[in-house]
Amino acid sequence: MFSALRASCRVAFGRRALGTLQQAPSWNQFPHPPKSILIVNKLRTQPVILAIDAFLEHVHSTYPGVRVFHEDRPDIPHGAEVWQSGERAEKIDLVVTLGGDGTILHASSLFSAGAVPPVLSFSMGTLGFLLPFHIDDFAKALESVFQGKATILNRMRLACTFYNESLSKKTNVGDDWQVMNEIALHRGSSAHLNTIDIFVDGQHLTEAVSDGLIVSTPTGSTAYSLSAGGPIVHPSLSALVLTPICPRSLSFRPLVFPSSSSITLRIGDRSRAPAGVSMDGRTSHTLQPGESVTVHASPFPVPCINRSSIAEDDDVPHAGAGPGKEDDWVRDINNLLQYNATFRSKALLRHSRT
Repeated sequence: MFSALRASCRVAFGRRALGTLQQAPSWNQFPHPPKSILIVNKLRTQPVILAIDAFLEHVHSTYPGVRVFHEDRPDIPHGAEVWQSGERAEKIDLVVTLGGDGTILHASSLFSAGAVPPVLSFSMGTLGFLLPFHIDDFAKALESVFQGKATILNRMRLACTFYNESLSKKTNVGDDWQVMNEIALHRGSSAHLNTIDIFVDGQHLTEAVSDGLIVSTPTGSTAYSLSAGGPIVHPSLSALVLTPICPRSLSFRPLVFPSSSSITLRIGDRSRAPAGVSMDGRTSHTLQPGESVTVHASPFPVPCINRSSIAEDDDVPHAGAGPGKEDDWVRDINNLLQYNATFRSKALLRHSRT
């Protein structure tokens, strides 16, 4: 079985290598003024309703002729057209999200079959690594986009394909999945550990006995993978992060692979538990012993607009890097993760004798 699986992995890797190779994510200028905008938002609480109404009024008055769409839901706001994903979907030039990081992951899932339009994400009071703008700044952010001043960071996605015991592609799980954060295999409610064989470009790496495994993107390296002890990877890098979840062996440490790698995770024949599969926090299905999933870099990243690309007035001096030069990620790991912060709280320091 291992030899057959290795051969299958090599064939899949060879076919992918002959196609378009995944380019390393980079900062690019916004291509052209958008003619169509898709709004993606979390549940319509009162603050979200007010924000969307103000956004729609501003777009219709400031950028006449721009079509505004909203995904097909019962709570479609007045002034927006209905949009449905799929092959016949209306072309979208810009995606605007209102909510938390989960809203951006949902927006990514709406374009799982191909390229994702540039994403302009607004926070509704929540904090997150993917939320560069506050909703109060939407007019200034849109101006930057329409004037061509916005810069884009292409955040890598993963393509996931599932196979049955005979190494045939599974037909009951839909098309290939595209995920922005991670794919996680876990033992779920089972009391037993998973036994998972890991193949890298067709070569058997190891047999993992653990609660599960995570394959994440650099963007996902600050999500589930980080909680499981994985490394923090800058989102401009193009890499795959393999992180074990509570491994039986203490020498089983996280690994980082180049984006050209193809990673296959096969549930071992001796595994006493199936593996539940979750992708970007969404539970999809269960892999039984003998079934597998192959993960590699998707050719369709998520283009995210940077907060630092909003131009400031030329006569206003600013310390540090100028607009378009500042790294949002550096700010985020300090503000959100409190990177390298002291263990001693301010309250303890006030009462300290030293």
